[in-house]
This record gives sequence, C-alpha cells and structure tokens, in this order.
Amino acid sequence: MKKLPKFVQDDMWLMPYSEAIINRVQAAAEKEKKLVGESSLYEFAGGYLYFGLHKTENGWVIREWAPNATSIYLIGTFNNWEEHKNYAFHSLENGIWELQLAENDLKHGDLYALSMHWAIDYGKRVPAWANYVTQDP
Repeated sequence: MKKLPKFVQDDMWLMPYSEAIINRVQAAAEKEKKLVGESSLYEFAGGYLYFGLHKTENGWVIREWAPNATSIYLIGTFNNWEEHKNYAFHSLENGIWELQLAENDLKHGDLYALSMHWAIDYGKRVPAWANYVTQDP
C-alpha cells in the first residue's frame, strides 16, 4: 500500500477517501515535476520577472514561452497591428522567444498582442505574462 499523507493519518474521517487522496497527491506531484523540472515552484512562480514585457536600460525586452511556434511578431498600435520584421522575435532555447526594442519603439499605454505562427496555422494571442490586459468594447 502507498504511504498515507500525514493529514489523512491525522483525520479518521478522510480514511474512506484515502485511495483517491493518494492518487490526487501523486498526480499533483507529477504535474509539479512536469512544470518546474529540476527547479522549485518558488522559482517557477518568479517567471514573471523574466517573461513578459520589461523596461530595460536600453529600451524594452519581451519574452514568451511558445515551444510550438515557428515565428512570433509583436503587433499593436505602434505598427498598425501589422507584422514587421523589426518586431519579429528570435528563438532562444527550450521554446523561449525574445524581442529587444529601442526605447522609442514602444511607449506607456501602447496596446499590443502577439502574432504567432505554427507549422500549419497562425493566430493573434494575448501574451501569457501580460501584467495588464483590456478587452475590445
């Protein structure tokens, strides 16, 4: 028999559900391992410090995790929502994409989205690490 979690051992009312609880705890541990690999949930939760749009000393940087993408463009009010090569991300490693821009390429309050291309399709996406989003009226 698998080891009972301490909270089940401490609460006799949970005993009839122990098998389901053990399965859920195991599934959660597997999902955590898949998400964070060798790091910790704490480190994973800090992803917003790396991913998303950030102001830098030299301008802007935006990073996105899109392992199945073949190309990504930043589109928005600053380029009439059209794909331009100077707003094309470049692929780093492990599905991470990055775009560095000069300070005057974006300004506070600009609306933007990602135009993602995959092997057989493309689509407009809200960046996963966006700090603030709005919906069209």
